[in-house]
Amino acid sequence: MHRIIHILLLATLFCTFVPSDAVSAPRNVPDDSINPFELFARGEKIPLDSTALNDPALDETVIVGGDTVSIILPQKNYGRYDRGLFNYLFVPKGQWSFGLMASYGEFGTSDFQMLSILNDLNVKVKAYSLQPSFSYFFSNNQSVGVNFNYTRMLCDLHGMQFDMGDDLSFSLSDVSYYSQTYSSAIAYRNYVGLGRDRRFGVFNEVELEFGAGSSRFQRYYNGELRDTRTNTMTASLNFSPGLTVFIMDYVSFNISFGVFGIKMHREKQLTNGVDEGTRFSSGANFRFNIFNINFGMAVYI
Repeated sequence: MHRIIHILLLATLFCTFVPSDAVSAPRNVPDDSINPFELFARGEKIPLDSTALNDPALDETVIVGGDTVSIILPQKNYGRYDRGLFNYLFVPKGQWSFGLMASYGEFGTSDFQMLSILNDLNVKVKAYSLQPSFSYFFSNNQSVGVNFNYTRMLCDLHGMQFDMGDDLSFSLSDVSYYSQTYSSAIAYRNYVGLGRDRRFGVFNEVELEFGAGSSRFQRYYNGELRDTRTNTMTASLNFSPGLTVFIMDYVSFNISFGVFGIKMHREKQLTNGVDEGTRFSSGANFRFNIFNINFGMAVYI
C-alpha cells in the first residue's frame, strides 16, 4: 500500500514541475520531399523549384489604365515539368506601337586599281530602304499589326578592265542596274518580359508577307544596247525572334533576326520588249542570315 502511495506522489510531482508544452501533441511538420514518380503517375506537374512558387512577389500588381494587373502573366503549362519561369508584363493591353526602320548606303570609286587584275574601276552605288509599321496590343504582351517595306537600289558601272592574261580578259562600260521592291505584311508578335522593371523583353514574330518589284539591267552587247526588265512577285511566311529594350518610358530599340521562312517567288523577264520567259521557285530555310538583321525604333502610346 505504501508503494502505491509513493508512485502516485511521484507522478503528481512530475506533472507539476514539467512544462505543459513539453508534453504537448506533436505538430504536423510539412514534408517538403516530393516524389516525382508519384506525381508523374497521377498526371500532375512536377515543380522543379517549389520555393519559387511560394514567393510573395508573385502577387505583385501594377495599375495600368485604371485597372489592377498582375505583374506576372498567367500561363498554362502544357508539359510535365514546371520550371518556375515567368512571363512578366512588358507591354499592357490596349497600347499602340508605331515603328520605323530605315537605311541608306552609298559607294563609289574612280580609277580604282587592285593589283594588276582589276583596273580603271569606275562605279557608283546607292541603296536605301524604308520600313514603317504599326501594331495594336489586343492582349498583354501580344500584338497584331501591319508592316510595310520599300527598297530601292541604283548601280552605274562607267568602266572596268579585268585582265588575267590572254585567256581571260575583258572590259565593261556603260552598264546600269536599277531595282525597287515594295511589300506589306500582317504580323503577330508575342513578347516575354524579362523582369519587373519592364525594360528588357524578347519576342517572336510571325509574318505573312506579300510583295512585288521590278528591275532594269542595261548594257551594250556587240555595239547594241540591250535593256532587260524583270517583274517579280513574292509571298512568304517568316519567323523572326528578337530583342526589345526600352530606352525611354515610351520609346524602344528593337533588333530582330530572320531565322526561318517559307517563300514562293515568281518572275517574268523581257529584253528589248521581247518576252524571254517566266520562272517560279519556292523553298524553305532554317538558318541564321547575317544579312537579315533588322534594327529599328518604336513609339508606344
